[in-house]
Amino acid sequence: MNLSDLKPPKGAKHAKKRVGRGYGSGSGVTSGRGHKGQKSRSGYHRKRGFEGGQMPLHRRLPKRGFFNPFRVDYAVVNLDTLDERFEPGTEVTPELLRELGIVRSRTKLIKVLGRGEINTTLHVRAHKFSRTAVGKITASGGKIEVVVRGGAGVVAADVESEGPADASETLPVEDTGGADEAAVSRVASVGPDDDAGTDASSGEGADGDEGTEVES
Repeated sequence: MNLSDLKPPKGAKHAKKRVGRGYGSGSGVTSGRGHKGQKSRSGYHRKRGFEGGQMPLHRRLPKRGFFNPFRVDYAVVNLDTLDERFEPGTEVTPELLRELGIVRSRTKLIKVLGRGEINTTLHVRAHKFSRTAVGKITASGGKIEVVVRGGAGVVAADVESEGPADASETLPVEDTGGADEAAVSRVASVGPDDDAGTDASSGEGADGDEGTEVES
């Protein structure tokens, strides 16, 4: 085979269809486009949903509400489930909940709700907590941690955070103690002067006595 003998395989190339060349050609007059109308003209494009001019289906059907693109969808876990599935002292994390199949979604954030009772002390980490859930978990001696979306950090909010409030209650006692010490030191600073004055007066009396004794 020579390069001069190369040619496309049979049937690969076709002659251009010649239209509008009379009845005898088989593609004359309407040129294979049928009879008149929009479809026979150039530039025709079938629009999606177009039904010939009548009211299309997507406009006939009623519509209600709207789609909020900023809505955050949470996978819900309740306290009775946590109390049933975990032992005391367990650190409940989103990864653990997915691993055990309690939360099936791999993408949704997790929210803990307050249904049921919890008697187990747990350290619960989730993306959101209801107020009821927070109260019941902390009342049972547990901790909660709010995981920041995206895992960039953790905001801690546990039961031990109530400690500084108790410590603050003791602050006035410490201040009072300092005031008492200041009062004691003030009394102590005044005491020697009074004693000195007493000694001086007694000294004067002694001097007077001594003077009396000398005179006698």
